[in-house]
This record gives sequence, structure tokens and C-alpha cells, in this order.
Amino acid sequence: MAYETLIVEIEDHVGVIRLNRPEKLNALNSQLLEELVQALTGMDANDKVRAIVLTGSEKAFAAGADIAEMSRKSFVDVFASDLFGPVHDAIMRIRKPIIAAVSGYALGGGCELAMMCDFIIASESAKFGQPEINLGVVAGIGGTQRLSRLVGRAKSMDMHLTGRFMDAAEAERAGLVSRVVPPRRLMEEALSAAQKIAEKSQLTVMAIKEAVHRAEETSLREGLLFERRLFHALFATEDQKEGMAAFLESREPQFRDR
Repeated sequence: MAYETLIVEIEDHVGVIRLNRPEKLNALNSQLLEELVQALTGMDANDKVRAIVLTGSEKAFAAGADIAEMSRKSFVDVFASDLFGPVHDAIMRIRKPIIAAVSGYALGGGCELAMMCDFIIASESAKFGQPEINLGVVAGIGGTQRLSRLVGRAKSMDMHLTGRFMDAAEAERAGLVSRVVPPRRLMEEALSAAQKIAEKSQLTVMAIKEAVHRAEETSLREGLLFERRLFHALFATEDQKEGMAAFLESREPQFRDR
């Protein structure tokens, strides 16, 4: 499928989606978000894709939602259409792991999109922020909820109430990003991580993704039970037998997703 706001590639079982509205710093308009959902859904259903990397440009992952498009809307418009709700829900239904490779600005909706991914690898130039307060609104795609869970109440309040940006070094210290690399190495690092994931049992990968997401949404007691049952269930797979046999035989496992 041809996309106007994305560049989409698949290589070595890794799908790469690059946001491509350079003249708008990859601002998230309705067309981009619709195409992003289509691309992610297609990769989720494609057996050749085992992990996904989502990125932007060196200057901006995504500088926010498209204000020019939103500014004309009324409360009735955004409420009746549940603005951003269907897109958010569709992205969160993707079962394959998504790595955000972030360089430059990841602000507002761009920061929220990065946080919807399973983890973030940032370049040293990355800047994260939720400056919606400067527009007279609050974050609308999970910013107040996910940022608070990732970096804690104090830093989340600071960023949302003052609109300040967090650089890559602070983002790593705070737990927003998993690792920081020089800009020239960003895609190399993200693709390497995706390739490592692609080599694993996809049954186990999906189980881990479900378990970690469950940790954000339930009590510790219920989360532990969910994890234990997944652990038990994976003993019904051929991949569990292969993985443990390979360990005992000191060889690389050959997973078959069965």
C-alpha cells in the first residue's frame, strides 16, 4: 500500500515505519494517524514481521498533534468523534512489540505516541514534553496517565504544568527511555534491538508484552497471578521445549512459534 505521510519498509523480519511530514515536523494530523493505524495493523497481521520500529526524522520524531487541524474544532466535534480515542485503542491492540526510535522533538501527541510504544530508544538530541497547557488544553492521548506511571508524579506534574521539555539524559534517568545513543547510531541501535526480538519465540514475545502491560493496569496480586498463568501456559508450547533443550545442550535455540 502507498502512504502519503509515512515511509514503510520491511527487512529481516523487522518492520520500519517512518513518520514523513517533514514540513510540519511530523505533526500528527488525521491522515497520518489513519495511515499509521493501517501500517501497524498490516504489520501485526504479516507473518514476515516479528518486531516494529517507529521513528521520525533527525529533527523531530513528532512535534505534536496538528494544531492547525484541531483549532477549528468545537467540543461537539471532538466529543462526538471521540478525537484520538479510536487511534489510541487501535495502536494498543498491536500484539507485536513496537520500539520508538526518537530523535529531536517528541512533544505533546508525539511524546504520547512514543509512550504508546513498548519502549523508547532516544538519540542524545531527543527532547520530550507535554506542553498542552500552553494551548489551553490538557494532554489527550494518555500523556497525564502514562508519563506519571513512567517518571513519577513530581516530574509529570512539573512537565504538564510548566510545559518544560525533558532532554534525553534526564529522560533516561527518570525511566522514560530505555537507552540513549548518539544520533548517528539511533537507527542502528533500534534495528539491532528489534532484530534480537525477532529471533525469539513470538509466542513468548507476545506473552511478555501482555504481562508487562498488565502490570500498569492491575494490582500486584492480580498481576503476579496473570504472570504465573502465562508462565504455566507456555509449557504447552514446542518453543519452551526447544528453548530449554538448547540451553542444556549449549546451543542457540531454533524457535518455530509453536
